[in-house]
Amino acid sequence: MFDIVNFLKNLLYNMLAIFSFSRKKLSNKLSIYVKSNTGSTLSVDLEPHMDIKDVKEIVAPQLGLAPDELKIIFAGKELSDTITISECDLGQQSIIHAVKARPAIPSTPSKNFQANGKRRLNSIISEESPEEPYPAGSSKPLCETMSDLELTEANFFVYCSQCEKVCTGKLRVRCGICRSGAFTVHRDPESWDDVLKKKRITGHCENYEVPCVENEAGDPPFTEFYFKCAEHSSGGETDFAAPLNLIKTNHKDIPCIACTDTSDTVLVFPCAAGHVSCLDCFRQYCVSRLLERQFLEHPAQGGYTLRCPVGCDASYIEDVHHFKLLSKEQYDRYQRFATEEYVLRNGGVLCPQPGCGMGLLVDADCRRVQCQNGCGFVFCRSCLQGYHIGECLETVTTSLGTASGYSIDPLRASEARWDEASKIAIKVTTKPCPQCRTATERDGGCMHMVCTRSGCGYEWCWVCQTPWTRDCMAAHWFG
Repeated sequence: MFDIVNFLKNLLYNMLAIFSFSRKKLSNKLSIYVKSNTGSTLSVDLEPHMDIKDVKEIVAPQLGLAPDELKIIFAGKELSDTITISECDLGQQSIIHAVKARPAIPSTPSKNFQANGKRRLNSIISEESPEEPYPAGSSKPLCETMSDLELTEANFFVYCSQCEKVCTGKLRVRCGICRSGAFTVHRDPESWDDVLKKKRITGHCENYEVPCVENEAGDPPFTEFYFKCAEHSSGGETDFAAPLNLIKTNHKDIPCIACTDTSDTVLVFPCAAGHVSCLDCFRQYCVSRLLERQFLEHPAQGGYTLRCPVGCDASYIEDVHHFKLLSKEQYDRYQRFATEEYVLRNGGVLCPQPGCGMGLLVDADCRRVQCQNGCGFVFCRSCLQGYHIGECLETVTTSLGTASGYSIDPLRASEARWDEASKIAIKVTTKPCPQCRTATERDGGCMHMVCTRSGCGYEWCWVCQTPWTRDCMAAHWFG
């Protein structure tokens, strides 16, 4: 006789076993490499809920040390025991450093630069007052994202040669002398210049028993910042991507200067107005100028570049990695044109033979030129025709014209300004803390506000904009 009760029991047991197996397969474990300053590298699997104290207890026995003898360093900071793995934003195969703790060397205290929306990693926020320094060993790693005053966070963008596209990126830190990631910064970056330019911020290297120094006077080494692609597994400390500091998340919903559409990711030109272009229109702008050979030499730094299409002064794109948004064929042409322009600016000449175009640097008084690129064409430097004796014959030249197909709407240009939109958004969506005047945005919940700015913590009423009282609680706690 068929036993329906046992059949159902077995079926339920098998379903629970399959569900349990599936859950095991969906584990969020991260495979992390731990490098010590003794030269050994360990591979450990960590769960997101684990904290740094758990990591020390796993790693310390394998290094022959007690957990309290270890310091864990990641992205320029010594991590405190209470920080969890999920707060560090580690990716698969990321590298953290475990070093033996030793007496601290006095240094400039760092500033708390967590992604709390109260500091800006941007040079345009100079009006903010400094935050209180935090004690050594209590900080989180350097923020993985660019923080704006009115935002929780916004992404870094990089060009990844492995992905061959624009990707989100992560900021990383290493010693400028030995290039080790076992390095803690003396202060956090406060602008793009701090990150992109050399020798701006010093730090302390923990890679060797005797710390690295910058010079014979014993000055601390400088920090070297670099970026990694966040969209594939880490390739180690030699893995890096080119930062694209003009590309930003369009959290202000500013329309494109050309097509007037609002895109999620935009390029902000480095002009005083901060004109905004979507990435598709920026590509079109680059292609049209490239076909007309209308790229320009940067007047101060050199390089083949463009400026804001509105014609703003001092708006040249300094980092040419932004032009990698072009297709491979277009970028190759850009590089070829840049080389040719360099040759011409330095008194050289291009071989006029069809299919050649070799750049040749020759003496200014040399009229007879022979191409050294294999074609061997001999030509006259003056008229770029085959070499001849006597005066050059006049030749008819044609103009490339100026029609580009890339148009600017003057009215939209006045609206597509990054900084102006930011000021308007802050005024409309925020109220100042009554004590420290920090702009605060309410995104739901009750009217009881607590200022999150370091050193403030003032409790106030969103409606009254006065200290929070029982009267506020009774009258309009929920509006």
